[in-house]
Amino acid sequence: MLGHDNPIAFLATKNADVAREFYAQTLGLRFVADEQFALVFDLNGVMLRIFKVQDLQPARQTVLGWRVADIVAKVKELNERGVTFERFEGMSQDALGIWTSPTGARVAWFRDPDGNALSLTQFA
Repeated sequence: MLGHDNPIAFLATKNADVAREFYAQTLGLRFVADEQFALVFDLNGVMLRIFKVQDLQPARQTVLGWRVADIVAKVKELNERGVTFERFEGMSQDALGIWTSPTGARVAWFRDPDGNALSLTQFA
């Protein structure tokens, strides 16, 4: 029923100014609007609404990710912009923090300033 309709992605932030700078400057997303209740970005044709909230308990699992063609290049570029990639005990990650899944997909995780878990994935 909704397969032909456009999705909207949602996140939350306690500090809209810091989130705006991170998503626009660090990640390079196109900023669309600063509305009363949310920041709005364009995710390559998909709307991202980052709600302004007082309290936030970020989820431990990934809440937003990007499919990339060259994960090594993207991780290095984000490192240069100050992004730190997560390391997880018991997971075999390379020097850049990239994990290779049993299917061959390569994944790297990082967090936004509010602790939301984000990821990059290069599928095999």
